[in-house]
Amino acid sequence: MGKRAVRVFHRVLTILVALWALAASAPAQEFSGLARIDPEASRITEAGRRGVFVDLYLSQGVPYRLFTLDGPPRLVLDFQEVDWTGLDSEALVRTDRVLQAQFGAYVPGWSRMVLELSGPMAVEEAELTLDEVTAAAHLALRLASVSLAEFTAAAGPPYDPRWDLPEPAQVGQGVVRDPDAPLRVMLDPGHGGMDPGAEVGALREKDLMLTLARELREVLLRSGGFEVEMTRDDDRFVSLERRIALAHQAGAEVFLSLHADSLSEGLAHGATVYVLAQEASDTASALLAERHDRANLLSGADLSAADDEVTDIMLDLARQETRPRTEALAKALISGMTNVGGPMNRRPKRAAAFSVLKAADTPSVLIEVGFLSSPRDLKNLENPEWRARITRGIRNGLQNWRDSDLSRRPLVRQ
Repeated sequence: MGKRAVRVFHRVLTILVALWALAASAPAQEFSGLARIDPEASRITEAGRRGVFVDLYLSQGVPYRLFTLDGPPRLVLDFQEVDWTGLDSEALVRTDRVLQAQFGAYVPGWSRMVLELSGPMAVEEAELTLDEVTAAAHLALRLASVSLAEFTAAAGPPYDPRWDLPEPAQVGQGVVRDPDAPLRVMLDPGHGGMDPGAEVGALREKDLMLTLARELREVLLRSGGFEVEMTRDDDRFVSLERRIALAHQAGAEVFLSLHADSLSEGLAHGATVYVLAQEASDTASALLAERHDRANLLSGADLSAADDEVTDIMLDLARQETRPRTEALAKALISGMTNVGGPMNRRPKRAAAFSVLKAADTPSVLIEVGFLSSPRDLKNLENPEWRARITRGIRNGLQNWRDSDLSRRPLVRQ
């Protein structure tokens, strides 16, 4: 880290300490509530050779941190905690040196803004000032262009597992679950928080999938024989890496990721079940994989290189047992949804390199329950009666897979 970056870091750290001290010493100014963004005053502008200016106006001062990420170059700002209501990305960004701004809830109690940069830039100046009368805050940053080598050397999030990954699970000598124990299912509503997923008018994929996941959880629990966890139960961003970690921590035996994407290419419609493949089985699958894995840009996680040389052999061995079980799970889910009327895609089983399916030891599938770009699918997703049918179909598929999986398990282990 260069002297310039060190000075900025120390300045930010000083601001953080001062804010924590203010929060502790001033009972009239509570920091447990949300700070609200002032969308009219906030802006991202350019001043020629002086660089890019980020000016965010908040209703109160809050602790924050900032860092950069590469691939592509981004500036990340985390706050405790900001209500972004009224802020519009297109109105906020007034320079083509910032390609887009995304913002929303990140982890409980914290909010995040991610600025995708047109090229490598570093934070030259960072200052947060508080109005002595109103306690309103102004965060002012100045970004300047740097070389790619300098940017890459400084990029990367500060190490603090509290920001994303859950605490490591306590691993014992291995626990063999009773065959009669409930099937432990991890439901993963796609997207969330600053990542809305596909959008059609006022409808957002993240909201539709959260509703569907809650309804599916209720169906499974009422049916008996299931334990259900969810990667998110509200509108917050959950990185792809955290979704997998949460499944491992919960001891999930099945991982179901729920999506309803939008494809402008072709006339995709109907439910599709995806299993993991190193390469997508067709063009549409490749496009969806690119869209789903864009969530990595919001957290900086890249699971494509998560397997190092030492662990790769062990993971491959685990996948040898998991892969046929995953294939069977996909077929059972397709059958279950087909039997309740679907509708299903003309090729209901496909493969793609979705990062969220890369857990080596847990049968994992991604279900595109429909496409928001299809008027018929969109109408179905808004219909509670259709959602009730499709959740029953998924439950039936899980029940049938569970029964057949238990009967095959002794043969697999031999």
